[in-house]
Amino acid sequence: MKTNKLNIVFFLMMTSMAGLAQSSGFYDFKVKTLEGKDFDFASLKGKKVMVVNTASKCGFTPQYKELEEVYVKNQDNLVIIGFPANNFANQEPGTAADIRKFCSENYGVTFPMMEKISVKGDDMAPLYKWLTSKAKNGVMDSEVKWNFQKYLIDEKGNLVDVIYSKEKPDSDKVTAWISSK
Repeated sequence: MKTNKLNIVFFLMMTSMAGLAQSSGFYDFKVKTLEGKDFDFASLKGKKVMVVNTASKCGFTPQYKELEEVYVKNQDNLVIIGFPANNFANQEPGTAADIRKFCSENYGVTFPMMEKISVKGDDMAPLYKWLTSKAKNGVMDSEVKWNFQKYLIDEKGNLVDVIYSKEKPDSDKVTAWISSK
C-alpha cells in the first residue's frame, strides 16, 4: 500500500512539474510600445496577427508601405505588430523617437510598433524565442534570417507560418491567409 501511495505522489509531482515546464502561449506575452506603454497580447484574442521585425535602413524598408495598406484594409480581423530590431547590418540604429518619426513621416504607419528588441542571438526577446522554437510554439522551428520576416498567428494564438523577407505583406499567399476562415 505504501508503494502505491508513493507512486501516486511521484506521478502527481511529475505531472505538476511537466505543467510548469510548458512554455507560454502567444497570448501570455506582454511587451512595451515605442512610447513605453504596456501592450498585452491577450488583447489580440480572436484576431489574426502578423508579427514582423522591422528596420529603417534596409532594402526591405519600403515594405512598411504594404504593411500599412494591409493593416488598414484588414484591421477588423488582423493586427500587424512591428518590432524594430538592429540584428542585421546595423540597419535599425535609431532610438524609439527616431523610429516613430521615421515610420510616421515616411510611411504613415498606424499599426502597433513595439520597442526595439533583439530577434536572434543570446539576447533574443522571449516572444521571438517562442516564434522560432517548435518546443515552445508547438508548430515549427525557424530562424530569423533578415529584417521584415513575418510570422502569422491565427485567431486562437497558434503559429501558422513564417513568411520570409522577400515575400511582400500583400502577396497572394498572405492575402489568402488573411481572408481564410
